Amino acid sequence: MAGRKLTVVISQAPGKNPVKRQLEEEIATRLMLSGTAEVSIVPHLYDLTADHTGMLWLKSLKGDLVVLGWLYPRAIRWVLDRNGVKGKEAESKLNLADSDDQDEEQEAIEADAPQGIGAVNVPNRLIYAIDLRNDPNPQTYLDEIKRLAEVVSVPLVQLSGLFGSSAPTNGFHSAPAPASRPTNGVSSHHAAVTPAEPTSNGAAASMPPTAPVVIEGTDVRRRWYPVIDYSRCTNCMECLDFCLFGVYGVDLLDRILVEQEDNCKKGCPACSRVCPANAIVFPEHKTPAIAGAAGGAVEDFKIDLSKLFGAPSALEMAVLERDVELVADGRTAVGTAVGLPKRQSGSSEKPRDALDDLMDGLDSLDL
Repeated sequence: MAGRKLTVVISQAPGKNPVKRQLEEEIATRLMLSGTAEVSIVPHLYDLTADHTGMLWLKSLKGDLVVLGWLYPRAIRWVLDRNGVKGKEAESKLNLADSDDQDEEQEAIEADAPQGIGAVNVPNRLIYAIDLRNDPNPQTYLDEIKRLAEVVSVPLVQLSGLFGSSAPTNGFHSAPAPASRPTNGVSSHHAAVTPAEPTSNGAAASMPPTAPVVIEGTDVRRRWYPVIDYSRCTNCMECLDFCLFGVYGVDLLDRILVEQEDNCKKGCPACSRVCPANAIVFPEHKTPAIAGAAGGAVEDFKIDLSKLFGAPSALEMAVLERDVELVADGRTAVGTAVGLPKRQSGSSEKPRDALDDLMDGLDSLDL
């Protein structure tokens, strides 16, 4: 009986770091030779636009996906989702906590986390997201992919390749792209692929190397925009009220969305700091909680810092970051006067919390 199809997607690191490129090459080459799963190589996911050839290719892929990239798994998953590459979240062993204490801490965090509105139109397939920063040893990823291939019971595989302009071309397998895929000025060279023949125990045999697909086009530019984690987002619209740059909007289902991502100010993560559910991710931010790491909220992180070093709270930082960008745009700083309603207002049945105290403190400041 035919098993489910598994495709491994390697999302390249931005830039041309030789160590990262070597790890990507090693994983792709050894997967190619082993015939474990189909392989696609695309430029850095976060930098791809919705109409980029690499993203259109990802949308065309069917079956279960293992996505390896240089981002936190949570960021990978929701970057894919916002671009229409959807599936059910599946957990890799590489992303699990290393100790029982960490497991218990993460379970407690998840138990306290708000229930989000969830993704829509999710097909019946699995997406495993794996951070390539976990381990510099390619064998770690090969072993996990082999395990996942056994989980989905792939009896017959065919290898395909899709390379960014800076990708290596040293003997990877390739397959023609779908006829409907737009070229957008990209030229490619195709070679036929012979499917791996199953061995007597059902495993796929190794396949001889064939010429790769080489994607030639303009380099992908670096981008900066928020990504919404709908597993946490409660649709409170506070980001819509707070952001004054037209980044957010509402879809036909009255759900918050990132509507004009390129309006976002590079390096500014202010909206993520005011999100009460920690549902806004900036995958390239240096702070793990903002970049999509599993764990505590951004506000918790900032409160801890303020206790230790007198650092500003998350909301104080957000107000400052927003004012800096407003002034840079030739506009007037607004401080706490815009987009920061007291979250307990009109909810007399709820007790005051630390956020109410903070808001009252901000109101008393002359910002």
